[in-house]
Amino acid sequence: MNDKQPYWEMRELVVIGVFAAVTKVSSILVALVGGGMNPLTLILKNLLFTTLTVVLLYKVRKMGALTLFLLVNAMVSMLLMGGGLFLIPPMILAGLVAEGVIMALGGYGRSINLMIGVGLYDLLFKAGSVGISFLYMREQQEMVVMSAIIVGIGYIGALLGLVTGALFVKELRHACIIRS
Repeated sequence: MNDKQPYWEMRELVVIGVFAAVTKVSSILVALVGGGMNPLTLILKNLLFTTLTVVLLYKVRKMGALTLFLLVNAMVSMLLMGGGLFLIPPMILAGLVAEGVIMALGGYGRSINLMIGVGLYDLLFKAGSVGISFLYMREQQEMVVMSAIIVGIGYIGALLGLVTGALFVKELRHACIIRS
């Protein structure tokens, strides 16, 4: 009989999968209800994603949780929308760097490390997406500038999501849903 415990518990994998699906579906719903990709829906979509990511990392405090969440999120995105294939490498790279920074700062035990990691992930992924945009639109620099402005507006929502995520975690602790 094998006494070795698996790294991931089934409960944690289910939580990661559910959060990945919820973030993607809620992002699509915000875009549909908001009438497309306007500045308000960009901010709200990123706010929701970052808030739910912060809550997830508070719930599942293990190395690799962010990267696994991003992989599942990318798979759900490809299944629902059929696109986003070119954004997977910067997404995973940003997630790995963010997890490395979390571990370098002392791990998942401290709340500030989680906030720094999620904020860094959002910044690196958005910078990577603008970089991919630059590679494809080198001849039309104006399009890259417009995409950078759009991504910048979205990052405002991500920064607000860090604050709302911390507030949401506080309320979930009061409700004893998050015990750490």
